[in-house]
Order: sequence, then C-alpha cells, then structure tokens
Amino acid sequence: MTVDEITCHIREVADFPEPGMVFKDITPLLRNPKAFRRVVETLSDRVARYSPEAVVAIESRGFIFGSALAMHAGLPLTVLRKPGKLPGEIISQAYDLEYGTDQIEVHKHDVTPGTRYALIDDLIATGGTAAAGVDLIRDLGGIVSCCGFVIELGFLGGRERLKNCDVESLIVYQE
Repeated sequence: MTVDEITCHIREVADFPEPGMVFKDITPLLRNPKAFRRVVETLSDRVARYSPEAVVAIESRGFIFGSALAMHAGLPLTVLRKPGKLPGEIISQAYDLEYGTDQIEVHKHDVTPGTRYALIDDLIATGGTAAAGVDLIRDLGGIVSCCGFVIELGFLGGRERLKNCDVESLIVYQE
C-alpha cells in the first residue's frame, strides 16, 4: 500500500487536543475495511523482517493495530496499559507526552526473557510512549526486535528516543 493510499484515509483535526496541535485521526481508515486490512498487512510485512516472536501493543489505539497484526502474523499479543487497568504484579514506566506526562504498565509475567518483540502503536510523536514501552520490555529481559507505527510525526524527533531500535513507519509527516 502506498503512502498516498494510506494518507487519504487520515483526517487532520486542527487545534486538538490542544490549540496549535494537528491531530491525525485514524477513524476514517478504520471505517474502510479494505484500507485497514492493507495497512495491517503492510505493517506486518515490514515488521516480519525483524523476526519478532510476539507483539506488544500500546494502549489504546495501538491495541487496534497491534492485535490485528498479531492475529495476521500468528503471534502472541502482550498489552501495555494505562495505570490501574491490570490486576496482579505489574511493572510501570512514566514518560513525557507532547502535552503532559503519563505512565504505562505491563504484567511482569507477560514479557518472557529472551523473546523478540515487535512494539506496535498507531503513531509516534515525541517518542515518549514508545521509549517507555521499549524500557519495560527490556527491563523484563525481552528483546525489542523493532517498533512499528502507522504514522510518524518526524518533525518531533520521536525516532531518536528509541534506543538502538529499528523503526518502521508507514507514513512520515515532516511538518
């Protein structure tokens, strides 16, 4: 699937979630089953080059693409959640957003030491969320084979925050 074929399904919303920001809305893409399927297949093909053994998806929109990719590739799925959503023994990581701070958590037993993971989210902006996910996987002994995104806001430099990670993005906005 070409960048133009994906981009035509991404709606831009000015001044959301804060004035001066332009939100990249994926809901038109999700409403088009053919386009959604092709995005999942294309992202799956890109991350397959890194031989992941499992997928880690970041809440919340990352669940959409991560779960579809895991099912398409026949790989197990682990989820990174916002605080207070997981029962049992968890490990958490705080991170900075473009417009504040947040935290993600994972069950300690959901990341297997030595296993290769593809970290999937819908979008990378400043890279804080993805970097926190990489840190969680590595802290539990997992290996990050790659990080995959549908959209990358390249002008925010998020890719640089992903320490020694290969990054695959289907669309890269430079401004």
